[in-house]
Amino acid sequence: MTAADELFCAEGVRSVRIDRVIAHAGAAKATLCSAFGSKDGLARAYLQARHAATAEHMTRQLETHDDTPKERLVGAFEVQGLSFTEPGFRGCAFISASDDTPPGGVVEQAANDYRTWLHDLSLGLARQTGAKDAKSLAQQLVLLHAGVSAWLDRDPSAETAARTIAAALVDAAIPD
Repeated sequence: MTAADELFCAEGVRSVRIDRVIAHAGAAKATLCSAFGSKDGLARAYLQARHAATAEHMTRQLETHDDTPKERLVGAFEVQGLSFTEPGFRGCAFISASDDTPPGGVVEQAANDYRTWLHDLSLGLARQTGAKDAKSLAQQLVLLHAGVSAWLDRDPSAETAARTIAAALVDAAIPD
């Protein structure tokens, strides 16, 4: 999984041949096949591991960092922004993988699962705040979560801009 994560993240799911992952991992092809079945299985496992790590990190940070539902809702952008300054940050793994592979496969399903989680997280937090239209607020906030600007512009301050926009949206949607 480490080899797949390094290569898929740096070069894309489609462009990395399974033989390169095997060589990078120093594993036998039979080991990879028994564990994942195919490159699609490995790609699914890679994205599921990314999803699980992101969800666990977000949940842990929001539970220990912010006090009110409103602070947690806006704080999600600060938590996301922590990844923008990590060495080798290459943007959203789900966007990259989705752009790199044909529709209808395991990558699309893994990306959809991640997107559903992100929508559910945002909606749950928006509902906790007492927002007048929690669904609309959640939908607006999800649009800010991609990290595309941080990656393409090589500018980790995108987190600050996204958090500022999120705070304005939250303030407008939450009754006083």
